[in-house]
Amino acid sequence: MLLKTMAMVNLLSLFILVEVVVRGFRYGVEGLRMDYYLMSCPFAEQIVKDTVNTALQNDPSLAAALVRMHFHDCFIEGCDGSVLIDSTKDNTAEKDSPGNLSLRGYEIIDDAKEQLEEQCPGVVSCADIVAMAARDAVFWAGGPVYDIPKGRKDGRRSKIEDTINLPFPTFNTSELISAFGKRGFTAQEMVALSGAHTLGVARCATFKGRLSSADPTLDSSFAKTLSKTCSGGDNAEQPFDATPRSFDNFYFNALMRKSGVLFSDQTLYTSPRTRGIVNGYAMNQAMFFFDFQQAMIKMGTLDVKEGSKGEVRQDCRKIN
Repeated sequence: MLLKTMAMVNLLSLFILVEVVVRGFRYGVEGLRMDYYLMSCPFAEQIVKDTVNTALQNDPSLAAALVRMHFHDCFIEGCDGSVLIDSTKDNTAEKDSPGNLSLRGYEIIDDAKEQLEEQCPGVVSCADIVAMAARDAVFWAGGPVYDIPKGRKDGRRSKIEDTINLPFPTFNTSELISAFGKRGFTAQEMVALSGAHTLGVARCATFKGRLSSADPTLDSSFAKTLSKTCSGGDNAEQPFDATPRSFDNFYFNALMRKSGVLFSDQTLYTSPRTRGIVNGYAMNQAMFFFDFQQAMIKMGTLDVKEGSKGEVRQDCRKIN
């Protein structure tokens, strides 16, 4: 009995040690910490969460925008807040790229940053605010709750030419797997991250090419719906699925019905390489939620700037 008790105590101690190592110290090779702001700015996470929640109560569609902003930030130059920087007379920044012109929600980041600068000047990076805001937006919309390590620094480079590396809505599965693979993601993680399209809408300009000729991967009835949307012009919006303000697995069910809005959406079901993953997520929302949160945590550590490689911007829109 004594030996059994000692074994249980040792096992419990091991779990506690693992939890301390993960949450209290380093996270992966980047050295991010779950409790990075515990001493330097203890209310940082609450300030971001309250700011995000207030904004989403006023405009629920911004949840999709915040998730998309985080993705577009991390895919170019890593998660360093580079997508927030305004263009100057000497430099055209990422946010003015055609692929980023529809990004929204910058004012939410600005609002949170302003409050944080009052509480803890020069401590909380814009890159961390973007990452936390995306996490809080997912949860607000009914998605999985997850924590992310903090400690990213803000980058000093933001150039329009770098955005050529963003995935295009016309990509097929092979191109998507390649684009995500270059950043260390598996095909499964790519499909899970694509599931973020359960939130939000797409502009006609991004999918009208599918309507110019008979697309065998597109349901004929849904094609009529898309055509009707596009009668409103290139900026007319079509929801990705039936619940564009709720984080769920309806997106994957839409793909099974050949009702994916973008070619890059529907190709995930058309291709034998990823069809099984789509089927799995369509039938099991819990599995999708788990894989999505793991992939988001991984994405949030892409090419993180540390120490002298980055800075904490005073204003998220410009380099110090």
